[in-house]
Amino acid sequence: MRKTDLEKRKQVMGRSIRLGHCVCDPSKPCPCPIFQQRNVCLCAGEHLPAKDTAKVKLTRHVRSAGCASKIGQKDLHAVLSKLPKVSDKRLVVGMATADDAGVFAIRPDTLLVQTVDIFTPGVDDPRTFGRIAACNALSDVYAMGGTPVTALSIIGFPIHTLPHSAMAAILRGGMDVLKEAGAIMVGGHSINDEEVKFGLAVTGLVTRAALTTNAAAKPGDALILTKPLGTGIIALAGQLGRASARAKKAAAQSMATLNRRAAETMVRYRVKAATDVTGFGLLGHLTRMMLESQATAEINFDALPLLPDVMRYAQAGMYSGANERNASFCARHTTAAKRLTEAQQAVLYDAQTSGGLLMSIPQARAGALLRALHANGVPHAAVIGRVTAAARRPGVRLSCRPAAKKTSK
Repeated sequence: MRKTDLEKRKQVMGRSIRLGHCVCDPSKPCPCPIFQQRNVCLCAGEHLPAKDTAKVKLTRHVRSAGCASKIGQKDLHAVLSKLPKVSDKRLVVGMATADDAGVFAIRPDTLLVQTVDIFTPGVDDPRTFGRIAACNALSDVYAMGGTPVTALSIIGFPIHTLPHSAMAAILRGGMDVLKEAGAIMVGGHSINDEEVKFGLAVTGLVTRAALTTNAAAKPGDALILTKPLGTGIIALAGQLGRASARAKKAAAQSMATLNRRAAETMVRYRVKAATDVTGFGLLGHLTRMMLESQATAEINFDALPLLPDVMRYAQAGMYSGANERNASFCARHTTAAKRLTEAQQAVLYDAQTSGGLLMSIPQARAGALLRALHANGVPHAAVIGRVTAAARRPGVRLSCRPAAKKTSK
């Protein structure tokens, strides 16, 4: 160690010892465990030996992976209900309907779409995590029928314990996706955080005619979902070391795929009601859509596209605490068929990271939209149910087909 670095260490540690704790982390004594075990003083700006970026396992630096790290709808609603209402004649979509993004009119037919999204990694590879986080944030703009234009990055990173190259890889992954979307990163903000987090604040544009919201579903509409479910379950199985290679690969590929093609097809077929399926799970987002649209949805579990091995992991109880939070919000508005198993319900409440778009379109045009989605590179898109009039109160009804009878050979 250079003499100047040693003097800096003595100065900082001397101050910490006099105060009775580390000046960079008051919850720890001085000398702290890292200094005692590794002879490194983080408060003095020293770093642990750099790791090979290829060996970095991001999910070891988080408690809840991906969108499972988000606050549940029930708690979020309790907090937001204490805030003053925002009223402005230029505000087209605000907080009142809990939509995917805010929409603000800058000209009569030109609307600004704004959103922000940040979460913890559900995969270990830094660059893949950057891609997934960017896809997830951009999805909010796509769900409104908009086109993303610019983005600001937001990153929390343990800069003293993980290599700089890992943080750079996360940011590069996000920039790669922005380039694919035709948008650019114009700046950002970073904090030194023990838990890795990354996301984007995105600005987009949409014409008034192309705008889609979560409050426009109509009785008689078909419901189309564009990506398979199960990313949260697979992320937890991965953290437990029990996810198969094929499941992790399929989940990562799905999460790192933009909803751009799905959104462009949706706009071309004049869809008026849509949302993206992320942290609140399929049922959380669908329930919110029905509440805002004053309608009821009927969905069939057997029609849902699922990622590989998801049902096996769900049957083993591998789903996160986000399921309970999502179920708590939906409970009063959801009716499930008796045949629907606990594992099936776990999939429906599973917190998705960078999930698909959920569209509501008149039944007469649903077939054409579905064929167009498949032709445009959205192979997992499927009709999963329909919208009906709310007989008593808005909500969701769940069903599943009876299990097939076994035949003896």
